[in-house]
Amino acid sequence: MSSLFSKSISLGKEHKISDSEFTNLRDFIYAQCGIYVADNRKYLLENRLGNRLKKLNLKNFDEYYNLLRFDVGKAQEMKKLFEVITTNETSFYRNPPQLDVFQNEVLNEVVSKARHQGKKLRIWSAGCSTGEEPYTISMIIHEMLKKEVPTWDIRITANDLSERVLESARRAVYNDYTLRTTPKDVADRYFELESGQNRLNQEVKRLVSFGQINLKDRIQVKRVPRSQIVFCRNVIIYFDDEMKKQVISAFYDNLLPGGYLVIGHSESLHNITRAFKPIHYPGSIIYKKEE
Repeated sequence: MSSLFSKSISLGKEHKISDSEFTNLRDFIYAQCGIYVADNRKYLLENRLGNRLKKLNLKNFDEYYNLLRFDVGKAQEMKKLFEVITTNETSFYRNPPQLDVFQNEVLNEVVSKARHQGKKLRIWSAGCSTGEEPYTISMIIHEMLKKEVPTWDIRITANDLSERVLESARRAVYNDYTLRTTPKDVADRYFELESGQNRLNQEVKRLVSFGQINLKDRIQVKRVPRSQIVFCRNVIIYFDDEMKKQVISAFYDNLLPGGYLVIGHSESLHNITRAFKPIHYPGSIIYKKEE
């Protein structure tokens, strides 16, 4: 659910980025995590990273580039870089029509099949941001299985590039705005009001396991448990074609035969791969790895 570069930040504009500085940083970011910054988005790097220059008391973007490559603290700064180049705009029950298809068609089929195969359910939320997506999946599972949940072996693996958003996800305390598309009866069941914020209950949290992952890192990706369902919504649109193919191929390899891939409603696998079978539902396309 991470939404990358969705809006500009107006601070730090006194630092101007030259064409060569932009090219160096753009190529460096792509090499590190696969996020591609197009030429017409040069201003985004200038705005986002300008604040890091001020914080680190650096004169220009070349100095920042060299810090990322050679400084003893480069690993720590890389985490900051990943934070500032990703904007995490998400909510619970985002895109309800797609989630209705997920619950009534995809999950229903997967659960029915798993019921006769050891009651084991594995779902991967890749690009989980501050946790709303995997927690929504957990709530949908609770709504479907109800008191049966403790008798199942369920694990939702939730990953993101940014450590900061993962810390927020683990806290699982949210404002009212993130719950704006959540059915009221569902919100009442799974959240408790605490100092004006909404704290998610432990039963929903228990199904979700968070961890940092870089989708460009093939070794990290291969460590993710094999899944019946993979969610990766609103992430691949920020990759170039080569990176899209790499990531989608990794999802295909991760999925068990008959498994499903759920991507953002504005995203498509057209021209990326023909390995998946697209299944058309009203308002949504879900991709299936055939058995």
